[in-house]
Amino acid sequence: MNEIFTLALLFSTLRQTTPILLTALGGLFSERSGVVNIGLEGMMLFGALAAAVVTQRLEVPFLVSDPNAQVWWVPWVGLLAGAVVGGLVALVHAIASIKYKADQIISGTAINLLALGAPSLVLEYYYDNSTSSQEVVNRLPLIPVGSENLSPLVFLAFLLVPVIWWVLFKTPWGLRLRAVGEHPEAAETMGVNVIRTRYIAVVISGLLAGIAGAYLSIGFLNQFVKGMSAGLGFIALAALIVGKWHPIGILGSTLLFGFASALSIQLTGRNILPVPVVQAIPFILTMLVLVGFIGRSRPPAAVGKPYDK
Repeated sequence: MNEIFTLALLFSTLRQTTPILLTALGGLFSERSGVVNIGLEGMMLFGALAAAVVTQRLEVPFLVSDPNAQVWWVPWVGLLAGAVVGGLVALVHAIASIKYKADQIISGTAINLLALGAPSLVLEYYYDNSTSSQEVVNRLPLIPVGSENLSPLVFLAFLLVPVIWWVLFKTPWGLRLRAVGEHPEAAETMGVNVIRTRYIAVVISGLLAGIAGAYLSIGFLNQFVKGMSAGLGFIALAALIVGKWHPIGILGSTLLFGFASALSIQLTGRNILPVPVVQAIPFILTMLVLVGFIGRSRPPAAVGKPYDK
């Protein structure tokens, strides 16, 4: 047992928590504004694809003379591309949900389905296969912490928790955002632009989901692989509910899910439990926790309800 609960497990937990935390914090903005964003999984995938492809295409000229050339700005531009693409996909969800008042669940589901198929077209065009991109040489840099290395996005994710708490609960804009998600009609009478606030919140959710995707493709791994988010977007949604739409609660719930994922990795190959059971640990935990919390968590009162001005 001591071989399992090691310092490596702690660092693995931080790495596994990062994409879930970033995505759940993004979902927090969207749902606090009253828009359900079930498309976070798809936004992660589009962000991961954009980051990997942009990074790989940008580094090609530098690798001609030196196959191992390190160009410091290339992965950061890839990260920016992942965030922007995630934000643009979220904008599509926002237009469908806010302007055209489409069912928010169906709109988000459509994005998730699109993210399962559309990347194959891009991969076929650039790499003549439909499942993965070419490996990138210029991944996001790593920061040494003791005997381990962590991506700067790990620090960003955890730093965002107090920052977002401050934005939501200590700033006028945060107050307006929460008012829009609770009682948009009352917020409108107080001079708050409900439509604009919801657009901004949904796009922020996509930006953070896109960054989470970039973390997967050029931070955690070095290429895009079809379906690589493997349900993390849905786990982030569960963490959002378990965390009761609060940044601190989300931090706790994502750490729990991150620990479950890290433990699953740690147990793999140790013949303690059957491999399918080990791989299912994060999802089993998600279901059990949701069963316990559904009904106890109160979402923003206007979440999922289109607003008629």
